[in-house]
Amino acid sequence: MFNTQAAQVFRSCTGALSSRTLARTSVNVAGRRAALAMRSRQYSDKAQSPEESKKSEEPSEENEKDEVEVSPETTLLHKLKAEEAKVADCMSRLRYLQADFLNLQRNAAREKEQARDFAISRFAGDLLETVDVLSMALKSVPKSALAPPPESSDAPSSTSSSDAPAEKSPATHLRELYEGVEATQRLLLHTLFKHHVKPFDPTGEAFDPNKHEALYQAPIPGKEPGTVLECQKVGYTIKDRVLRAAQVGVVQDTSS
Repeated sequence: MFNTQAAQVFRSCTGALSSRTLARTSVNVAGRRAALAMRSRQYSDKAQSPEESKKSEEPSEENEKDEVEVSPETTLLHKLKAEEAKVADCMSRLRYLQADFLNLQRNAAREKEQARDFAISRFAGDLLETVDVLSMALKSVPKSALAPPPESSDAPSSTSSSDAPAEKSPATHLRELYEGVEATQRLLLHTLFKHHVKPFDPTGEAFDPNKHEALYQAPIPGKEPGTVLECQKVGYTIKDRVLRAAQVGVVQDTSS
């Protein structure tokens, strides 16, 4: 009986001692943990102090931005000015395009008119050779051959038949041929004139290399040097453009 009680007392004493030692160790561990936490807090406070300062400054800057922020009316005014600048730019471009289009229309109309006026230049140039041949044919007949024959003083024979046609003399045939060639040349020149093709004879005028083609030079006393002495082939113009230069002889300068 006594041994049993002694064992119980021993057990209670050992349990109390173990609980006290565990409590002490837990208190020591808790103290150490608290100290480490305090140290870490102090270190984090020191390390994060610049960031916190920046964070503290950012709200102040945001507040300043909020204070400087423009009103809706000002924003709309800026947008309106930007749109007005765009409209002015578009109008300027439109005016340039309109001017370019008008110039294009004028150039096209002028080119069309020139094409219409000078479309027959090659054809008219070919016809000029025909006119030259007709002119040479007319010049080859002397004026004396074109004079009408004198009337015969002898009376016609009574025995001649009244129904027989009168025979034409060679001079009459030549005169009629000359008149036909002259009428053909005149009609051809009139047709060319309707298409603004005109002849010009520069005899006596000053020599112009743009309109005249010099075939020869000759010293002629009493004539001014550089003037057209003779026109062997007349020139032609179509509108204001030279279709064919006149072939001329020029007075030579003998002073040198």
